[in-house]
Amino acid sequence: MAFAEIKAVASVLCYDSTMSTVPKPNLDIPITAFEQLTDFFRQGARPPEDWGIGAEMEKLVIDARTGETAEFARIEQLLNRLADQGGWQRIVERGRTIGLKGPHSSVTLEPGGQLELSGQLCPDLCCNYGDYLRYVTAAVAIGRDLGLMFLGLGAQPFTPLENIAWVPKARYGIMGPYMTRTGDMGQRMMKQSAGLQVNLDFSDEADCMAKMRLVQAMAPLLFALFANSPILEDRPTGFLSTRGEIWSRTDNDRTGLLPFLERPDAGFRDYVNYALHVPMYMIIRNGEYIDLTKERFSFDDYLQRGYQNHRPTLSDWDTHLSTLFPEVRLRPQIEVRSADSLPPHMALTVAAFLKGILYDRQSRELAWELCRAETFEQLNTLCRAAWQDGLQAAWRQGTLHDLARECLALAQDGLDRQSQQWQHGINERQFLDSLVGIVDSGVTLAETLLRKWQGDRQAKMALLEQHCGFPGKLGLTESGDCAEPTTD
Repeated sequence: MAFAEIKAVASVLCYDSTMSTVPKPNLDIPITAFEQLTDFFRQGARPPEDWGIGAEMEKLVIDARTGETAEFARIEQLLNRLADQGGWQRIVERGRTIGLKGPHSSVTLEPGGQLELSGQLCPDLCCNYGDYLRYVTAAVAIGRDLGLMFLGLGAQPFTPLENIAWVPKARYGIMGPYMTRTGDMGQRMMKQSAGLQVNLDFSDEADCMAKMRLVQAMAPLLFALFANSPILEDRPTGFLSTRGEIWSRTDNDRTGLLPFLERPDAGFRDYVNYALHVPMYMIIRNGEYIDLTKERFSFDDYLQRGYQNHRPTLSDWDTHLSTLFPEVRLRPQIEVRSADSLPPHMALTVAAFLKGILYDRQSRELAWELCRAETFEQLNTLCRAAWQDGLQAAWRQGTLHDLARECLALAQDGLDRQSQQWQHGINERQFLDSLVGIVDSGVTLAETLLRKWQGDRQAKMALLEQHCGFPGKLGLTESGDCAEPTTD
């Protein structure tokens, strides 16, 4: 299948935002057999020559004068103006614009007004870069007129939780109250955090599980390398990735690490069994959200007895999968979720790092030997250490800083070999250049911000604009292979 056809299928099945707004089309198929659930993942498999990469980038939207979280009305104006410029179709719920849909991308809002681009499935990172650059350029120009500033930062720097209004999406009216019953930071996750996700392909079930197992083993390193959320409500939190800590206290049923991935024989059935036993949030019928959170009601319960007069469909399954938030998940492509939101010049660094390692067999096998923990408990402990200590967290006979040096070299080598193998003339390792300084010094973005966090609000605003403000420097030098953004 040609890449254009692959992308058309993926736009329906695979690449969508973390808390997607609308159900995907063509999935209103009744579930009558367990195999339909595993086949849902098998349909995501592609040959290596057709592998693509997708990136989902969340940004905080704040008032450019006060630093407080922007109110929904102004963010809605931003969306409407983007739609008026062309290329985007409004997503409207109860008369309000809550997102935008393009041919291969979408712009959605997280519960506290965080703005997310779910970029198109691309054959290379230059395509991702072009998609990203066009969106950022338009959004920043409109935002400036509206008095808005965009930050690539993992946690809201100033506004208290109770002062952040909910984006008026029906699904958040269900999820928000439920999260007060599952942990003490669920609403902080929804309204005060921002992350960056990467979507990756696989060739078959074994390849999928091997990649997921490696990504989970890499979670502490990803938390440390891309830690960028040391401040919350104008105070240092004691964590370099406060976002990591927040997620760990959100909902143990649906977040964190997946124990079954540690088994070498793990497969799609294991992921299905995990998903079946997670409580459901909702189903959608005729555009209306039906709340299933009044009691603990799993997807397995739904399969066994339905709900009122509703019977499960593949669309319900897809919606349910979108409400699971482990560090690596299937939808059905592999989604990696451990990075904080990052400054504009680093927005594609996570994708480059993962592509270099996971899409090259030699780098992938070496990375597994470097990153694998002795026990699942050790991996959990290391994640917590990474949130707090960053690259200085202890690992084996050294630190995560030592591991970062080795893995960065593997990513660079992997991208070099991919360039030679596919002969596309693009040196994607340029997207790792902004990571070199962090790896050389062992000093994370979070530590850099903390060292300068002083002065009054205006001084801190100026610091944030320099540290992670958009547009900022969008990543590549004029001599880079992507100096002129490519299209697919």
